[in-house]
Amino acid sequence: MRGKGISSMLNSLIKIENTFHSTDQIHQWILRRNQEVSVSVEEIPFADMQGWIIAEDGSLHHQSGKFFSIEGIHIKADYPQLHEWSQPIINQPEIGYLGILTKEFDGTLYFLMQTKIEPGNVNCVQISPTIQATKSNYTQVHGGKKVAYIDYFRNAQPYQIILDQLQSEQGARFLRKRNRNIIIKVDEEVPVYEDFCWMTLAQIKELMQHDNIVNMDTRTVISGIDFTQYQDEASLETMSPLGQSMMASAQRKDGLHTLPEILSWLTNLKASYDLSVSRVPLNEISDWYIEDREIARHDGKYFRVMGVRVSIDNREVRSWCQPLVQPMQQGLCAFVVKQINGVLHFLVQAKLECGNLDVFELAPTVQCLTGNIFNGAIKPPFTDYVLNAKPEQVIFDTLQSEEGGRFYHEQNRNMLIVADDDFPTELPATYQWLTLGQINDFLRYNNYLNIQARSLIAAIKYI
Repeated sequence: MRGKGISSMLNSLIKIENTFHSTDQIHQWILRRNQEVSVSVEEIPFADMQGWIIAEDGSLHHQSGKFFSIEGIHIKADYPQLHEWSQPIINQPEIGYLGILTKEFDGTLYFLMQTKIEPGNVNCVQISPTIQATKSNYTQVHGGKKVAYIDYFRNAQPYQIILDQLQSEQGARFLRKRNRNIIIKVDEEVPVYEDFCWMTLAQIKELMQHDNIVNMDTRTVISGIDFTQYQDEASLETMSPLGQSMMASAQRKDGLHTLPEILSWLTNLKASYDLSVSRVPLNEISDWYIEDREIARHDGKYFRVMGVRVSIDNREVRSWCQPLVQPMQQGLCAFVVKQINGVLHFLVQAKLECGNLDVFELAPTVQCLTGNIFNGAIKPPFTDYVLNAKPEQVIFDTLQSEEGGRFYHEQNRNMLIVADDDFPTELPATYQWLTLGQINDFLRYNNYLNIQARSLIAAIKYI
């Protein structure tokens, strides 16, 4: 019998069957909630955003002083091709919860997920963690309903915690923003409210094979699970050849380079380059303009800030106003993986972004805006290799959304590419080969692996 002698976590990873809902039923549930829940997102002038203040310097702030603000920053860096620029940034210093509640049923660990609608979602409903809430949300600054299940997380005991990390958000859009990524396990009966259901990990990963179904917050939370803590021979037998290769890589804490060597490489980069970020008046930043309905660049690149009036029937507060950041191009995020000495390695880059807490974070092999690379901009290394990969090299290729609470219809093409024999052996100074086990070691600590990399790690299937 499948799963006999296998841990409940590994059973969840390899079990697509669900005691409660089939994967097809979950798809139908998403479609039904899209039809049933009334959603309206209307672009409006900034001056009409109820509850928001336009400061003298052009920045946007919530009247409570909570939630987030849109401010101006000036950046100086002594880094190739990144020297000095100004831009708007989301400043959200409070730490929110991204939490998943789990419970074991019949030897399988189930994850309590919700169908959540954010104003910026491409397709309205997406599969989200049990809770996804800023501090302002769960402390009810908005005056609305209490966040469902929040007490499980605020009162969690150490023995219940499977995962508990502070992880960074998008470094090009947020200023040093972090969220608490947490997974807890309970034994007691849990009420399942409307818009929530139990899923296995295998189901969540299967849903990720489709465009824009599993949201960024779910992906970042599940990326932190180190399956080697639960792995055994019985589970390996049920995995695909690729899944077995991934698990073998996850078990290797040494690879082409040792972990101390990789830490030294990253430390040297952080010590070699300076990143200076200072607050400046938003209405004075160069290359950008402010009008009544948008903050945008004169050349139309990167992103714009817009104001919206939102109405969503099933939220804690049914209507509100807020700014949203809208990208001007679709993005590309891709890992190249390669067998080296019989072990699968991931090609990571140390990427400098203005909102990073500590200058560099480990990022996918390629992370860029595709609109730029097709319009004469300098292409990041390995971009052509990824875009020209043969079909047999592609093991994952979907469109995945960024966080819909702050970004409007932002999606990246997410790819995992297996390198062929012709892949270059010489790497730029900011690139390094890591095993999945070494990546998991970095995931144990704060602010090492960026959210785009974590999203791709979450996409790895084992069956």
